[in-house]
Amino acid sequence: MKFSVYQISRQGGRERNEDRMGYAYTRESSLFLLADGMGGHPEGAMAAQLALQTCSAYFQKAATPAVREVPEFLASALMAAHHQIIRYAAEKGMLDTPRTTLVAAVMERNQMHWVHCGDSRLYVVRQGELLSRTRDHSYMEQQAHLGRHTEHINRNILYTCLGSPTKPVFDMGGPLQLQQGDRVLLCSDGLWSTVKDFEIIDELARHPLEQAVPELVELALQRGGPRSDNVTVLAIEWETPDAFQSTRVSTDDIEDGGFSSTIQPGEADPVVDDLDDEAIERSIAEINAAIRRTAEKNP
Repeated sequence: MKFSVYQISRQGGRERNEDRMGYAYTRESSLFLLADGMGGHPEGAMAAQLALQTCSAYFQKAATPAVREVPEFLASALMAAHHQIIRYAAEKGMLDTPRTTLVAAVMERNQMHWVHCGDSRLYVVRQGELLSRTRDHSYMEQQAHLGRHTEHINRNILYTCLGSPTKPVFDMGGPLQLQQGDRVLLCSDGLWSTVKDFEIIDELARHPLEQAVPELVELALQRGGPRSDNVTVLAIEWETPDAFQSTRVSTDDIEDGGFSSTIQPGEADPVVDDLDDEAIERSIAEINAAIRRTAEKNP
């Protein structure tokens, strides 16, 4: 299994960059992740980091060296990340939960599956044509899909995310049979909010990743101006020829049972266990109890 990968994250005009991204791989499988911690709620960066750490830990456990059932793995990893964020908030006695988007893809057996929650996107481009793009979990995209006017709707308002006390909504994609030269791009809304889909596709089609991705990011920052959003992109080219100059990864040299990851441990390492609905309900109940106690103290 061979692929090239290019990743970049730039802070825009925001106080901090709460985007996180990374990838992990074994001899026969690879996982790519991007999360955008949500402003307006506490510790968005922690939510994004916990999402990546939890999914990476689940991948290390499941990929032996391939994942047995990829769609089931992606769904369970996403829900485990959600549970981990809720549990973190409960343990901290937080009155509001950290929240994040998440988009994740697994490539193995020359196929790709993906999952997403929120408005971080995944694009698949083949020979200059868009094969697939995730649909945002926003009220604006929901209404646009129904053919309704959206001029009055704030694009930033999502109806689901990880970390909310309500069960997240997520969509699955794949399997997509990969071909040599296919390009996959994961990005935060800091990119697509100012750069149109056709511009992303055209740039990916005409230039190597190490040129196309920085140019797209710089364009997004320029158009966003002084108050631009953070821009984070992780792009992959499948089965890259040896002549390609960007970061190439070949898993042929990894021994059976080997695992590699760019996702670094954080200050709140997740515990990989079998979280169930009862566990999440207990955590939510603890958060609600903390809210009630605070309300009683401050009538």
